[in-house]
Amino acid sequence: MSTDAPPTEPAPGSVPVLEEQTPPGAHRFWSVRRVPAALLALVLLAGAGLLLYDVASVRAGRPGMHWRRVLADDLATRQLDDVVVLVGAAVAIALGVWLLVLACTPGLRAVLPMRRGADPLRAGLRREAVETVLRDRAVAVAGVRSARVRARRHKAAVRAVVHFRELGDVRADLDAAMRDAVEELGLARPPRLSVHVTRSSRKG
Repeated sequence: MSTDAPPTEPAPGSVPVLEEQTPPGAHRFWSVRRVPAALLALVLLAGAGLLLYDVASVRAGRPGMHWRRVLADDLATRQLDDVVVLVGAAVAIALGVWLLVLACTPGLRAVLPMRRGADPLRAGLRREAVETVLRDRAVAVAGVRSARVRARRHKAAVRAVVHFRELGDVRADLDAAMRDAVEELGLARPPRLSVHVTRSSRKG
């Protein structure tokens, strides 16, 4: 007769280790989009105010605004396949699609989200800050005269100019320095690195 071994209990003070953990907070930050909202609010406010003024003027016994009467007569006589009607409809559709895209996308592409743990606080780094950190770490590598960094959401391109040492050695050190710098930034989705090394044409 076989007996199953009793389950072992964790030692006091030990912390259970999870096999897989998904880092939260990898989504982009949502933009408040003050400028599009302010422009739309101003357009709606101006249109509503103009229509209310016209309605009040008609109720007071005065004729309606000339532009509204001309527009109503023009729309009543134009066909649906008229060029002006088609252009106006296309512009209205384009504006509507643009507003829907703004409402359904988070925006703030210039802010890269950072990793977080159980703390509900979220943090992010602007691309300019990422480029500055990577550029400072790149010029600290022996042999690098200058460096340019262009950080995107999924990729960071580093272009360094070397004035001494072998290009292969500088490239290896620069790759290691950039990987360490990206890891230390703590980004939720670290960008892919693209490192290019060229020899300086300046002598001396």
